[in-house]
Amino acid sequence: MTGIVNLLVGGPTANYPADLAAVPGPWVGADRGALRLIQRGITPVMVVGDFDSIDQAERQAVEAALIGSVIVKPDQDHTDTQLAVKSIFDRLEPEQLHIYGATGGRLDHLLANLWLVLEPTFRQWAPQIKIIDRQNTVQFFLPGSHEVAKEADKRYLAFVPLMPMHLTLADEKYRLDEAENEYPISWASNEFVGDEGHFSFDTGVLAVIQSRDAAKLVD
Repeated sequence: MTGIVNLLVGGPTANYPADLAAVPGPWVGADRGALRLIQRGITPVMVVGDFDSIDQAERQAVEAALIGSVIVKPDQDHTDTQLAVKSIFDRLEPEQLHIYGATGGRLDHLLANLWLVLEPTFRQWAPQIKIIDRQNTVQFFLPGSHEVAKEADKRYLAFVPLMPMHLTLADEKYRLDEAENEYPISWASNEFVGDEGHFSFDTGVLAVIQSRDAAKLVD
């Protein structure tokens, strides 16, 4: 089992962390994400996709630098990101999967990435997946009682029920007591009180987002 595996998908580069090469752990590239890794001097251990967003010369450059497998998407029933996530958990068995390049740009791609964990195939891995960009970290949780640690560079905390649930926020700045959520909603602009927060819910999938304002970004 691998510790952390990083996946780069094809979202706008403006949302990347300042230095992808400094991120620890092996990398997998999905479609154009594979090319962007190579361009930054990062050698992926696996690349996935139908490669319809890069030309033949770019694909050859990716394959020449690759040290692992090329997995070509066999159909259009799954997105490049879905196939990459499944391939990573099936082949590399990570403890955590950190996904970059999954935000910004097209809204349909963003929603597909956020909702990926709702599908039965992927829900089992939801607690192991994070979506990370320059301003936000998104974690996913299954029913139960949980603790989340504050990231030093983040101020805001949001709880986003993706499915119906009763949600309790025990010790955040703004608390809830078994609040009923019948549809997806963002309990936004909450904050930590201390270095961790505790919460619980009974059914469904919950996204927890830590974020900071764009004006406070520092490379």
